[in-house]
Amino acid sequence: MTPQSSPSRRRPLRTRHAAAAGLAVLTAALTACSGGGESSSAEAAEKPQIKVNLSGQKAEAGKPVKVSLADGRLKKVTVADDKGAALPGKVSANGTTWTSERKAAPGTAYQVEATTSEGGSAKSSFKTAAPEKVNKVTLAPGKNTTVGIAQPLSITFDNPVRNKAEVEKHLKVTTSNDTEGSWGWIKNYDGKDRVDWRPKEYWKSGTKVKLDARLNGIDSGGDDWFVRDYATNFTIGRSQVVKVNLDSKTATLTRDGRTVKSLPMSAGTPGGDKASWGGTSVLMSKEGTINMRSETVGLGDAYDKMVDYSMRLTWSGMYAHAAPWNASYFGNTNHSSGCVGMSDGDAGWLYHQAQIGDPFEVTGSGSKGNPDPGNGYGEWNISWSDWQAKSALK
Repeated sequence: MTPQSSPSRRRPLRTRHAAAAGLAVLTAALTACSGGGESSSAEAAEKPQIKVNLSGQKAEAGKPVKVSLADGRLKKVTVADDKGAALPGKVSANGTTWTSERKAAPGTAYQVEATTSEGGSAKSSFKTAAPEKVNKVTLAPGKNTTVGIAQPLSITFDNPVRNKAEVEKHLKVTTSNDTEGSWGWIKNYDGKDRVDWRPKEYWKSGTKVKLDARLNGIDSGGDDWFVRDYATNFTIGRSQVVKVNLDSKTATLTRDGRTVKSLPMSAGTPGGDKASWGGTSVLMSKEGTINMRSETVGLGDAYDKMVDYSMRLTWSGMYAHAAPWNASYFGNTNHSSGCVGMSDGDAGWLYHQAQIGDPFEVTGSGSKGNPDPGNGYGEWNISWSDWQAKSALK
């Protein structure tokens, strides 16, 4: 129950300029070093020529910024946007070029400042063309949260991602204990592109996880650009699993491998659309008291109820919740419309013990199979090797 592309030809953001090879040529003014503070005509004749590969008011985005010097050596180069954020970069070994490590973002004004070892200095500016479309993302889990051992790091994109490998290269996951994991590209239940980072096995309790999504200036394909970076961080909480046994009709909470409590329940009616999903689902949200209507999951007008202690397990509408109307079936018969129903007291107890990200492992006969990876967090039903194969970089 629930309350509720084809690849296109990329058209680079580009404007032709009269400047030769699109380079902005800057003449650096030398500062006099003599005690009298005067510059000689010889010094003026030695002004270095500094070139920037991007120029004008509609420069092409998605390229690194390159500053070059015809004679002498570059000492320092700063390229910063209009908010003061600088692009990191390095001077080449021979001192003649500086190249940014990040790409220029679309619709952004940049200031360039360069100094040479000989005392020359120069300034310039350019602005990249505005993007035709902007791609945005939704991250889960949120910042500074504590989640269960099965919670993946999940990124859902507003628009299709055609340059999956390029995007994935700019997603950096750091863990406090070098947890082994992999990105995998899937379709979210609503059809949007999604990429999840899943550990090989359940997380270890206490692991700290950080994501740096350095996407600003990356073209996701089809002229959909990212115009900002994203980040999140979270901590893995208690090591606990909810084991739902369709044969014994019980839901058992285990913590650190030990049984905490076993609760009688009634799951979905076997043999049709009302059967429960099997395999492993992950607790996505604790939604409290919500209205559940059968029409929203394609079951006609079978029910329309306010339901307490609702814990969402899939996007398609499988929950664990209180179901006092089904009391005669708890512990002996699976007779729900797909959810895991319990008494008010038992559902309330589990609701307060469970964490977002806890795995619900459903075993026994009568399920309708495993949910797809994008139907909630169903990736735990895929083998590790098959999950790795879903990375765009494998």
